[in-house]
Amino acid sequence: MDELQEHPFLQGALSHLLTVAGFLLALFLVARLMSEKRQPGNTFAWLLGIILVPYLGVPLYLLFGGRKLRRLMARKTPVEPTLPVADFSPGHHANRPIARAVTRAGAAPPLPCNDLQLITTGEDAYRQLVACIQSARHHIHITTFILGRDDTGRRLVALLAARARAGVKVRLLLDSVGSMFVTRRFVRPIIEAGGEVQWFMPVLRFSSRRSSANLRSHRKIAVIDHSTALIGGHNLAKNYMGPSPSDARWADFGTLIRGPAAILLNDVFIADWCFASHQPIEKIRAEVPPEIAAQVCGPAELQVVASGPDVHGDPLYEALVAMIQAADKSICIITPYFIPDEVLQRSLIVKARSGVAVTLLVPEKSNHPITDFARRHYLRELREAGVTVKLHSPGMLHSKATIVDGSIALYGSANFDLRSLFVNFEIGVLVHSRAEVGEISAWADSLLAKATHSPTTPKRPFTHNLLEDLSRLLAPLL
Repeated sequence: MDELQEHPFLQGALSHLLTVAGFLLALFLVARLMSEKRQPGNTFAWLLGIILVPYLGVPLYLLFGGRKLRRLMARKTPVEPTLPVADFSPGHHANRPIARAVTRAGAAPPLPCNDLQLITTGEDAYRQLVACIQSARHHIHITTFILGRDDTGRRLVALLAARARAGVKVRLLLDSVGSMFVTRRFVRPIIEAGGEVQWFMPVLRFSSRRSSANLRSHRKIAVIDHSTALIGGHNLAKNYMGPSPSDARWADFGTLIRGPAAILLNDVFIADWCFASHQPIEKIRAEVPPEIAAQVCGPAELQVVASGPDVHGDPLYEALVAMIQAADKSICIITPYFIPDEVLQRSLIVKARSGVAVTLLVPEKSNHPITDFARRHYLRELREAGVTVKLHSPGMLHSKATIVDGSIALYGSANFDLRSLFVNFEIGVLVHSRAEVGEISAWADSLLAKATHSPTTPKRPFTHNLLEDLSRLLAPLL
């Protein structure tokens, strides 16, 4: 440094080189950003950050900006169906146009012969999960975003360790951000009992080529013996589930599935597990007996929809667009966070204006205040178009479901926001059979009956309006 101070020429040259390097880096990031084919609002938000505040925008984009990173995802087995599927004729499949659109976007085709059981409380979710774990004969596969360091998390860790000691193959996959406070010591009982635990995409493991701060696995799947699956919004923590009722517990939703759809959910788990563990996927898939598909034949027709960087399209997003645009009578959306893109927002407005009964249920106050500020503009537009906006209270609503015309429903781990629909690894299920859709509609009606109407947003102080505008600007990055 002393030599640089004594030689102004060298100091100026170094400063010039750093400026040129920064400019080239920003130019490279802008080119990469444009090549990712993001939503316009998302692209614009990142461009503003990179160009106007490069010292902040560039490192943030390097940490959080990736959407579908081709080199990284080339190392991950894509989520593809491994079961034979039926040829659905127009008379056999009532929702054939939607099913075809979602399949062509990267989802598996619909499968008949499933049994579907709704899980509508955290106590029921805990009981069902514990019962499934205790009944497992040879395999337990679980992936979750959050494993709580609380009573629920400790109980489940102890139970999984007990099943591993009994000879059951236990695999637990945790997201590295959602479960960032879970140490190996916390899950050591599982490992010492012979089970396996992996973390999906570590953030700070710079030596690994399979790390990212932005690409998170938000999938919640538990598969028992390859053919029974629990799927929905429940994380493995006391806010989401537990053995007894709690005033602090969030309202959530999920299902228990037996049949071919559960086998596809097991395929999704295996692909994620092998990516995180570096284990050969052929070896893990070989553990699934070939005759397992014929064990259940229930009435539910289900379509497994995995979405994220490991799928070539955006099937959850296209499922929502197709469902909303096909609606003739009613649309019901239940979500904890509501930050739509322009296509979804405009589609809902047009449907409401055309006479379709559109209802949106969100929590009165979510656990992320910035998303509550960001949603205000969207809710105001929907109310003005005739959409019924209702608020869940008291407590947090974490359920995610969309029901159209009482004939098709979509539920799973994805929120109605840009991160879930375009960035995260997510999982959903499209329900095509009317009886099961009817059950989901009845559950939705029970929530709506207890909710309150959202009032017209009053004129607020300048600071509140500023926060709302800033939140909308940041919405694509949330």
